[in-house]
Amino acid sequence: MEPDLFTAAAEDRQEKDPAGSPLAVRMRPRTLDEVVGQQHLLKPGSPLRRLVGEGNGGPAGPSSVFLWGPPGIGKTTLAYVVSQATNKRFVELSAITAGVKEVRAVIDGARRASGGFGKETVLFLDEIHRFSKAQQDSLLPAVENRWVTLIAATTENPYFSVISPLLSRSLLLTLEPLTDDDLRGLLRRALTDARGLAGAVTLPEDTEGHLLRIAGGDARRALTALEAGAGSALAKGEKEVTLRTLEESVDRAAVKYDRDGDQHYDVASALIKSIRGSDVDAALHYLARMIEAGEDPRFIARRLMISASEDIGLADPTALQTAVAAAQAVAMIGFPEARITLSQATIALALAPKSNAAYMAIDAALADVRAGQAGAVPPHLRDSHYKGAQKLGHGQGYQYPHDLPGGIAAQQYAPDEVHGKQYYEPTRHGAEARYADVVERVRARLRSASGEGAAE
Repeated sequence: MEPDLFTAAAEDRQEKDPAGSPLAVRMRPRTLDEVVGQQHLLKPGSPLRRLVGEGNGGPAGPSSVFLWGPPGIGKTTLAYVVSQATNKRFVELSAITAGVKEVRAVIDGARRASGGFGKETVLFLDEIHRFSKAQQDSLLPAVENRWVTLIAATTENPYFSVISPLLSRSLLLTLEPLTDDDLRGLLRRALTDARGLAGAVTLPEDTEGHLLRIAGGDARRALTALEAGAGSALAKGEKEVTLRTLEESVDRAAVKYDRDGDQHYDVASALIKSIRGSDVDAALHYLARMIEAGEDPRFIARRLMISASEDIGLADPTALQTAVAAAQAVAMIGFPEARITLSQATIALALAPKSNAAYMAIDAALADVRAGQAGAVPPHLRDSHYKGAQKLGHGQGYQYPHDLPGGIAAQQYAPDEVHGKQYYEPTRHGAEARYADVVERVRARLRSASGEGAAE
């Protein structure tokens, strides 16, 4: 017999003894209207609404769908709601334990149910990215012919982990990370709902804040921690889940960090200053504090990109590439894996040679411009491509560097007001030593009065 997503025996046991099920299971939504977050996927007429029977089916019925997002944000929950709301056969497989044999068995059963009883089948396949190409290929005929409606869940980018033919025959629905407000509403509902804690305990503001931090956008983690804290409080005869009780129950200390207050900026500042000071261990400490406090990984990545240019610059030109790559990776994978990428980038930046020459150069140039030192562009540099430019003398006397030996022409480029100013003062740290040699040679050539353009 094919395994149902949630077997009748388990449902009966939950109904008879709801307290025996984990809080996260008891609080699982029963309808799409109870789903926390993901409102962009739950609008009237959306594929998920039509999948549970809302709206018209027929030729415009719902296609197979891929649910893509990090753990704990509702992929399995949405599948559960569909299983509860639809009158279709609902079968679950996990790519961790299933193979082609199990897939074919489900497909054969779906064809028999459709042909013999006119009953459609919904197949929920969790962790589909763990299927090999051959295993994913086995799903193609069933999806293309709609022998089953596939709901596939994945935490990996499906453009990299799912074969193109399967993806092109399905709708890709991207689940957004749950916000603190989403989780706050879920926690407060769990405190009062009869299926949850039914008002047995209360949750002070500081404890709630810590719960949100340790949840990291994961609803399952938030409810599991709440259940542990509530159990500890009730065992001690307390009606309030204090911060200390929660810390004891989940073995995770509260990080003194306010993402909207001074601590947010203090810790971020300390991270950047530790990188600037080349103290890799201190930098990792502050990075860990930001991660543990639930800081947005994209904010951390942005700070690292700024540091790569402000504090390292041309002393290690690859630093910016590393920081940008980290930011892109973080946006794609999210926590918890993003912590590794952020760590790699932080270590690379902290240990890189340092130079603030690029930062100082642009600020010095801006200071002159703001002070009014922005004279006319020298005539030989002005645009000469429009009618009448020649009569104005634009472009006359311009030397084309590519036509000259060494590719450098001894001519004036800056306006008279700032001619001879040197904004960029390279260090001799790391790779910037090479730039220091180059800029010294080029400036000497530009200052020469020979006009021949031959490089020294």
